[in-house]
Amino acid sequence: MAKYRLVLVRHGEGAWNKENRFCSWVDQKLSNDGIKEARNCGKHLKAQGFEFDLVFTSVLSRSIQTAWLILEEMGQEWVPMQSSWRLNERHYGALIGLNRAEMALNHGEEQVKIWRRSYDVTPPPITESHPYYEEIYSDRRYKCSDVSWDNLPKAESLKDVLDRLLPYWNEKIVPELKSGKMILISAHGNSSRALLKHMEGISDEDIVNVTLPTGVPILLELDENLHALGPHQFLGDQEAIQAAIKKVEDQGKVKSAEK
Repeated sequence: MAKYRLVLVRHGEGAWNKENRFCSWVDQKLSNDGIKEARNCGKHLKAQGFEFDLVFTSVLSRSIQTAWLILEEMGQEWVPMQSSWRLNERHYGALIGLNRAEMALNHGEEQVKIWRRSYDVTPPPITESHPYYEEIYSDRRYKCSDVSWDNLPKAESLKDVLDRLLPYWNEKIVPELKSGKMILISAHGNSSRALLKHMEGISDEDIVNVTLPTGVPILLELDENLHALGPHQFLGDQEAIQAAIKKVEDQGKVKSAEK
């Protein structure tokens, strides 16, 4: 029997998800479809009887907006929320802003899959000449972070994401879980995959094949050591969820008309 339960959600679709671009640390609001996804997530969690005591998000708007919409649909807007850059999406470095399908055409689908899904491969770092460098590194939200500006990442592998996430998990989230609170984490594709890797003990090789759709709640049942008792559970219409997973997987492929 589960000692603790936790709900994790990848934020609803953002504008650049829709355009199939690497969004990463560029701040984007939800698309109209993303707003619907977040609201539907909230409706489903309400119907399942979930009651949250605390919510954790990244400092990016799409993560926070998703949490707001979920809580609004649940009638739980009062639930406290804590935000940290350590739950941010993976920093894709020089790839930020680029179209995944176009990159697959230019570099091959396998290379794009390695950049997107591998555990320890880091993309080329962002430089000051990058069109989004100034937007990211002059953003006031990072002046409030627990590391100096110089130590913020310029590119990350999934391993790097897990390394910067674990201190926050251990120091902030774990004590709240162990105190008996029901936690919702509204995060991103890769910060969520990193957490799943840690809790489920997923191997470096197998994490490549873990894909998370946007706006779908994920239930984790954990033992007393906060290890997953079984695979994560997607909550909702399973056929629709599998179609959403395939949509995400296809983002890194060459469009049929271009093959």
